[in-house]
Amino acid sequence: MVLTLLAELVLIAHLLLATLITLGLIAIPIGGVLQWPWVRNRRLRLVHAGLMVFVALEAVLGITCPLTTIEHQLRGSQAPEFFLADLASDLLYWNLPLEFFVIGYLLAAAWVGFLWWKIPPNGAKGAKGANRPNAPGGPDA
Repeated sequence: MVLTLLAELVLIAHLLLATLITLGLIAIPIGGVLQWPWVRNRRLRLVHAGLMVFVALEAVLGITCPLTTIEHQLRGSQAPEFFLADLASDLLYWNLPLEFFVIGYLLAAAWVGFLWWKIPPNGAKGAKGANRPNAPGGPDA
């Protein structure tokens, strides 16, 4: 029971990370157009880009996500028991060929790189106002 609960917590955390990455792919360009200040937060953007590149490299190298491995080791052959964990599993694990994920994750990583260039975070080389205090997008924004 304890291992199953831990497996379900890992699954929910995995889904939350996937959601963070996915929402960032959509919200950063929208926020750039609408001038939302948080989309230029360097720490957030580094975490987002790092996660996306990590996922893309895993797919290219054919490596199973460590969270998936941990969840499966904790769960064994049991299916998720709780409704939310079952739903999270359906949202997270798709029965598609590896090539689909490799192409999708590489495109998403390229999109993150494009967004880094087009809507740079504060302090990034070429960021608008990055070196001017109190300027929109500057270090005090």
